[in-house]
Amino acid sequence: MTKYNIWFFTSFIIALIVALPIITIFFSFFSETSNYFVVLKNTFLFDYINNSLIILVSVLFITFLLGVVSAYFISFYEFPLCKFFSWSLILAFAIPGYIFAFSIIAFFENYGTAYSILVSMFGEHNYNPHIPKLDGVLGSIIAISFSLFPYVYVLTRSSFFFQSNNYIEVGKNLGLSESETLFRIILPSARPAIIAGLVLVAMECLSDFGTVSIFSVSTLTTGIYNSWLSFDDLNSANQISFILLIFILALLSLEIYSRKEARYHQPGRGFKPINKIKLSGKKSLLAFSFCSLVFFISFVFPVSQMVYWTLKFPKYILDINILKINLNTMYLVGLSSIVLVLISLFINYGSRISKSKILNYLTNFSISGYAIPGVILAVAFITLFSNLSDLINENTSFGSTKKIFIGSIFGLILAYFIRFFSLSFNGIKSSYEKINNSIDESAYLLGYSKIKTFSKIHVPYLKNNIILIIVLISLEIIKELPITMILRPFNFETFATQAYVYASQDLLEAAALPSLFLISWATILILFSSKYILSQKN
Repeated sequence: MTKYNIWFFTSFIIALIVALPIITIFFSFFSETSNYFVVLKNTFLFDYINNSLIILVSVLFITFLLGVVSAYFISFYEFPLCKFFSWSLILAFAIPGYIFAFSIIAFFENYGTAYSILVSMFGEHNYNPHIPKLDGVLGSIIAISFSLFPYVYVLTRSSFFFQSNNYIEVGKNLGLSESETLFRIILPSARPAIIAGLVLVAMECLSDFGTVSIFSVSTLTTGIYNSWLSFDDLNSANQISFILLIFILALLSLEIYSRKEARYHQPGRGFKPINKIKLSGKKSLLAFSFCSLVFFISFVFPVSQMVYWTLKFPKYILDINILKINLNTMYLVGLSSIVLVLISLFINYGSRISKSKILNYLTNFSISGYAIPGVILAVAFITLFSNLSDLINENTSFGSTKKIFIGSIFGLILAYFIRFFSLSFNGIKSSYEKINNSIDESAYLLGYSKIKTFSKIHVPYLKNNIILIIVLISLEIIKELPITMILRPFNFETFATQAYVYASQDLLEAAALPSLFLISWATILILFSSKYILSQKN
């Protein structure tokens, strides 16, 4: 077998493994279901789809505004605390949507935190009628938007820094105003990064269960959950998941088709860094106020609520084994991130040197696993390996085989790999597209083998991007709830599962401490890597 075939065959097998649970979902669409699905189609299915689309469109619009506007201010202008906001805005990555939902409910509910603040400031009075109730669809949109906008912010800001000042100077020479330069030159050049960020937001939004369930909003994900747990109809749950998969595959196909043969790597010669414009007066106040408001709502507000609960109810501190939960969470994060990044690097390079359309199609299909809600992916994972065991008739060893994949660390990491392969693969692929193929050809002429070209040229170029991907994966795994809840070993808790257990028992105050530790670890990861993520040299 030639080296070429080894790269192709190995990449093909990896992509196929990732795609298997998704294939299970697709085939289950043709399975028989109970009467529940018939009733659902005639009653609430339209409401599920309608609510999902309303939340999706609203979240995409809000995250686009928050991410692009803040990235534009910070990349092209100088104003008070500009450098602080450049890294502090990504701290919203540390706040899962369901924790943001806890905060909104606790703050705006009757006799909640807002009520306590008003009483302490103005004395006893019935303030509840004057406190807005941010619940239902509106609460879900706000919570999801402020927890996901950093995807758009980070990728857009990175793209802005890669833009050459030559393009902006050409616009000025043509007589374009600042707004015309923005809409005709800057945004079109950053389009791939903006679209990539919005696609990630869309997939996260569609797969969200925790946030919408806390606000009691019926969406496709809650329909999946109810079909499986409440009505014991896994096939109906899979058929609803099929709708999500079709939508996300259409979204990805549209984005790929719209790019066609476009190339986005910058020529190295003649590149001029952007010269920031120093703002003053009302413009400076506008930029400062916008970034301050985004930072306060997305990070300071939920953290303050968690700290308030923890200090107000210290009795819950002794009920939690913080050290054990810390070790469990970091073990999963470290091992899963390493596995995901290494395999994503391998399969990207395999696709690059094989130039196989079949492999590209299979890979693009497999990354749609990110669109599957964690709860249904866990069920598909269980179904897949249970059916596989039945197929090979492992009568005596079935139990031991099942334990390898279900209720084990190995199975949990494999499920994480399937769930977050899209994030890892696409993140590395976006940087790989900036490496011109002529670089590989020059390396081969100098006597470099494919492996040496990969290790000595590609990996050093991708280093900073790899750090960014590891951070994103780590944050996702720390916040992941349904997969960990279903597939984790017995008595194996993470911050996310511990917070959920308390919240499911209506002990939101007790959920504050594990939520606060989750936020703290995520914040440490972000701060540690922010110099790589946000460096103007990257």
